[in-house]
Amino acid sequence: MDLDMYAEELLYSYEHPHNKGKLEGADAEMHEENISCGDKITVYLKIEDGKVSDVKFEGSGCVISMGSASMLTESIKGKSVAELESMGKTGLLQVIGIDPGPVRMHCATLSLRAVKEAVFKYDKKPVDKTTKEL
Repeated sequence: MDLDMYAEELLYSYEHPHNKGKLEGADAEMHEENISCGDKITVYLKIEDGKVSDVKFEGSGCVISMGSASMLTESIKGKSVAELESMGKTGLLQVIGIDPGPVRMHCATLSLRAVKEAVFKYDKKPVDKTTKEL
């Protein structure tokens, strides 16, 4: 795929988001905000046998933050808590297919930070430095 196709997929995910809504009975949840632009997200995770069995998100924001949230939540179903704790910016960029650049990177990583903080909280572990820097 070329860059335009990835951008189109991100836009489509923004306009037709997967996993949007509140997940009742979630085992883990986290709210995050990007104070520089006003993007907001809350992620909800259902975890069974150490793996994500369901995930949803609520929020508002730009195409990059909400499109990334849709694509990320779709990609993490079935992944283990350990896989999510170790996922970084590179993994997210592979999921969304584009590098939004340094100015918009916080928009793209907002959902990843929320997911990772939710699983660290679920696992009763402190949030690692890499996650805090997303």
